[in-house]
Amino acid sequence: MEIFEGMKTRSLRDIRPIIDENFHREFDVDLEGEILEWFDSNLEIVLDISLVDQAMNVERKSELAILFARWCSYSEWRCWDARLFLYVEPIIGRKIEDVDEFLEYSIWSEFALELMNLVSTEYSESVISDWMGRREKLGETMEPSEDPRILPTMAAHRLATESLQEFLKSVQNEGNSLLIGREFLNSQLWKFDKLSMAEQVGVNR
Repeated sequence: MEIFEGMKTRSLRDIRPIIDENFHREFDVDLEGEILEWFDSNLEIVLDISLVDQAMNVERKSELAILFARWCSYSEWRCWDARLFLYVEPIIGRKIEDVDEFLEYSIWSEFALELMNLVSTEYSESVISDWMGRREKLGETMEPSEDPRILPTMAAHRLATESLQEFLKSVQNEGNSLLIGREFLNSQLWKFDKLSMAEQVGVNR
């Protein structure tokens, strides 16, 4: 009941974690709207018992749990799925066979530990070098005069990798949890650290 009323009256904004100004995070009003919309679509919820104990299916519980986790976040980092291979593989030293592997906490834990040993420029330069090598193997030009997208793409990779390293270092240094997911992924399959959201909300059922 308190969370529902707090979202409705916007009174919970004062206790939301302070945003890390170096990163984007969803706006208060957008998340409040999504949470209230969830409540409007799930009128059978009993407001005075925990989410775990609600008599509803795990998928709907997981949807609300993800919204709560996003509300409690300090920051977020995101990129296109295809770029994750480019950003992660050179550092962990092995190929990742499927994009679904990026939903595993173990990948990000391993990756973060490797990043701790690199300065920001080392990481970004290694990614750009790997990207250039992949383009050359595909017979693509690396001459900006022949492809005007090269320099903007290189700058985008540098910015993304530097922010990713900073993001994961913050997670490691401050002991924060990771919410791992992607657009259009079933809510039950999102991960909150090592456990799926279905496991998080279904422990008592």
